[in-house]
Amino acid sequence: MEKFILKNFTLIRTIIAIAIGVAVSVLLIYLISATPSGSLKYFFVGPLLSKSRLSNVFEMAAPIMLCGVAIAVAFQAEQFNIGAEGALYISAAVATAFAVSTHMPAILHIPLTILIAACVGAAWGFVPGILKAKLGASELVATLMMNYIAYFLGLYLINYHFRDKSAGYLVSYALPETARLGQFIPGTRMHWGIILAVIIAVLVYFFLYHTTTGYEIRMTGSNRKFARFGGINIIKVVILSQVISGALAGVGGIFEVMGIHGRFNWQTSPGYGWDGVIVAIIGRNHPILIIFASLFLSYLRVGGSVVNLMADVPTEMVSVIQSVIILLITAEAFLSRWKYRITVREAEREEKIHESAS
Repeated sequence: MEKFILKNFTLIRTIIAIAIGVAVSVLLIYLISATPSGSLKYFFVGPLLSKSRLSNVFEMAAPIMLCGVAIAVAFQAEQFNIGAEGALYISAAVATAFAVSTHMPAILHIPLTILIAACVGAAWGFVPGILKAKLGASELVATLMMNYIAYFLGLYLINYHFRDKSAGYLVSYALPETARLGQFIPGTRMHWGIILAVIIAVLVYFFLYHTTTGYEIRMTGSNRKFARFGGINIIKVVILSQVISGALAGVGGIFEVMGIHGRFNWQTSPGYGWDGVIVAIIGRNHPILIIFASLFLSYLRVGGSVVNLMADVPTEMVSVIQSVIILLITAEAFLSRWKYRITVREAEREEKIHESAS
């Protein structure tokens, strides 16, 4: 049992942090709600009681998932990238501009629109990558500042060149039907981009853990000096990780536009890129775990909306839960003494076995 704990300590530690976060939510509901039992039901079970609410969980998870995987690729190379929000925004804006200004069959229109978004995101990620690789500029500062550039550039593009003035509010022209991702469950907004997001996350897992380039990214993140000594091109890895990160975030943005809104309607930043940082941390930068972390975060968000609507608990409670979980996961001392005691006991047991055998 102790060997199993040591082998899977990181995962077990994450699960315990999540459990503590959920316990905190229960305590908060009992403290602030006049009807705590009903509020708990709405929070934990509410998303399951309606087909539309349950579909909202998956709809919200798709862009968060891709942003989380995007962040994870950069984190695996030890690049602190917080630029997924900007890449998502500018990619969605440019791809929307392409979609509304072109006409072609859906078999070409959909993949080309997604490709445009991926290319714009990749180009956006290339900038902090080359600045880091060639000039030693902080990727944290570069990606953060570029978020603002992406936001205002995207607003300018949509509002001054592709705005639908007949809509009555600041949105782009509606995407043609040939550039939309259809829904596959009647009565919901479950679109094919959700399935594609999961497939992409799985493909990124195979890329990182079953290809030479993925190994180079992970090795650079684990030990840069060893990677350089082993012949890995560090400059290429740094740039490539940022390019892939930007492309994934860009795809996440256009999936949301093509699958749900049908037009670009973000006059404020949607926040999926920042959510991506959260799920990347919860999922320990592992693409498969990020899928579940995204669903978990989305479920919390939808549950928070339900309990806010049906009871007397504010949605800000979800932010408190997120903060507790992130603090516990990132705190190096959390459960470290438990791990130390298990390690010592396991070492003593192995020593006794060795002595008895000799």
